[in-house]
Amino acid sequence: MTPPASSYPPVVVMGVQGAGKSTIANMLAERIRGRYVDGDRLHSAENVAKMASGVPLTDEDRVPWLHAIGATLASGRDRGIVVVCSALRRAYRDVLRADAPGTVFVHLHGSFELIWSRVNSRSHEYMPPVLLRSQFDSLEPLQPDEAGIVLDVAETPHALVDAAVAFLDRRRRGGAA
Repeated sequence: MTPPASSYPPVVVMGVQGAGKSTIANMLAERIRGRYVDGDRLHSAENVAKMASGVPLTDEDRVPWLHAIGATLASGRDRGIVVVCSALRRAYRDVLRADAPGTVFVHLHGSFELIWSRVNSRSHEYMPPVLLRSQFDSLEPLQPDEAGIVLDVAETPHALVDAAVAFLDRRRRGGAA
């Protein structure tokens, strides 16, 4: 039996575009009986227009968006919440943790070649494939002092969700994660 969603910390499913964040976050939220939020929906119209034109966002562009995600995570803390957010840099994750202490990260990671093949075979409303290289260049892996797990996107979605739930359950029970 799955524990109540409220027993899980706020979760961010992170990674570059095409890593499968939305799919995995949606499945994970369903599995832990939590709420799924697509963090892309919290971007300003200006940010969306900038990305749609192939221009990467600056840190200044991201700050209000990160605070909106942090507030969303904090608001769902007692009910269980899984939010999609690229969270590519440590500084971005620090903002999220400052707004929602206890947030944990599920980093979906894969090779550039695998993810490039994915983004070239799909259509995204505003993230052109040309932005993928800048995302890989910006990516700062989770550090040992950050609560999270790195999962290889070459695995099946069900295997990724199983691994994420096992990680969250170990944390929930106070075990080593």
